[in-house]
Amino acid sequence: MDATMDYDDHCAEIVHQAELLSSQLDAHTSLTASVPSCPDWNLAQLLRHLGEAHRWVEDLVRTRATEPPPETALRVLPRDTTETPAALAAWLTEGARLLADTLRAAGPDARIWTPLPSGSPRFFARRMAHETVMHRADAALTLGADFTVDQRVALDCLDEWMELGSLPEMFDFHPDRRALLGPGRTLHFHATDTPPEAAADWLVDLTGDTLAWRRTQEPAAVSVHAPLTDLLLLIYGRVPGDRDIFDITGDQELLEFWLSRVLFG
Repeated sequence: MDATMDYDDHCAEIVHQAELLSSQLDAHTSLTASVPSCPDWNLAQLLRHLGEAHRWVEDLVRTRATEPPPETALRVLPRDTTETPAALAAWLTEGARLLADTLRAAGPDARIWTPLPSGSPRFFARRMAHETVMHRADAALTLGADFTVDQRVALDCLDEWMELGSLPEMFDFHPDRRALLGPGRTLHFHATDTPPEAAADWLVDLTGDTLAWRRTQEPAAVSVHAPLTDLLLLIYGRVPGDRDIFDITGDQELLEFWLSRVLFG
């Protein structure tokens, strides 16, 4: 099984995930409904944030920006909206398609500003694909809708989260995460609904001088077993760990401490 995703896959997934999200909106959707996983936002703000993020990255890539454009539009989000769900859905998918087209036209190796090491559109193609996945999850939780993710996408989404969260630069952005480090502090996550060849095991190692991770099935201070999509939602902070779907053994306090310090917006 080829579980890897390449640049073209990420570009396509941006559009696919935006279309899936938009398909959940209909004339009866309440855009003022609070988003439980992003409690400061209502649904309209969530959709507006995602659509503006797509457009922000599209502008950055198209202009080959060497510094970040202003982020006001995707950060300052009025709670009220006069738009209909259909209009907002169309606007969201339009922005996703525009971004994917611009990423493809630029190619993966163009030189641009990125907030973390990369300096190329590869970073944004992958980041925006998974940003769209997780905000689709936020919308599904708001609407009480089912949320499923293709196995390959979920695996890549978790790998990217682990990779970004383990960068040394994260201590500069989040100095409080140094408190996670300590002897014996390891966490293991295992997806229970994937075939062996998926190698769906993640070991988070907090015993050294930096946050580290690897794909492996090793004993740990705390282990969490659950279906892949549920692990994704747990690790991204979208659902709590006290649900029956999670089989947790070992140091549950360490799990809760780790989850509280590595929240992903």
